[in-house]
Amino acid sequence: MPVLRLLVQLRLRSAAGPAVLGEESATGIPDVAGDNAGDPLYDRGMTVRRAVLGDAHVDRANAGVTDLTRDFQELITRYAWGSIWTRPGLDRRSRSMITLTALIARGHHEELAMHLRAARTNGLTDDEIKEVILQSAIYCGVPDANTAFRVAQTVLSEPVQTEEQS
Repeated sequence: MPVLRLLVQLRLRSAAGPAVLGEESATGIPDVAGDNAGDPLYDRGMTVRRAVLGDAHVDRANAGVTDLTRDFQELITRYAWGSIWTRPGLDRRSRSMITLTALIARGHHEELAMHLRAARTNGLTDDEIKEVILQSAIYCGVPDANTAFRVAQTVLSEPVQTEEQS
């Protein structure tokens, strides 16, 4: 039911007319759409999204928002980042391990690369990431793990981004 309520809220917001891009939320974080100001779920989601993925990534995603993609960006910020990644039951390291495994299983390589970087941000070492991929080989399949290792080899050879660089 909460997902349905969220989708209805998003639909009602979009029916009210297009929002203004580039406005800032009450927390001073650049918003996907101006009508999110003061929305605590959105603000929490944007804060975690920026902490995990980095400002540069989120700014690029926000800069690419169109009328077609605006509702989706709001959905993932509120629901994935504001409702799920902020829950107290798991720490961010655990969430990163789970996310890597799911992306490997589903073959989402572009998202895998992004979340490999995020896993480092969340404190996973390269050895721990290797162990996640090895574990995934058994439960997701050797070909999927083989591809994941190839993606990880490229991503993990990149310098680790600091907060100032992101």
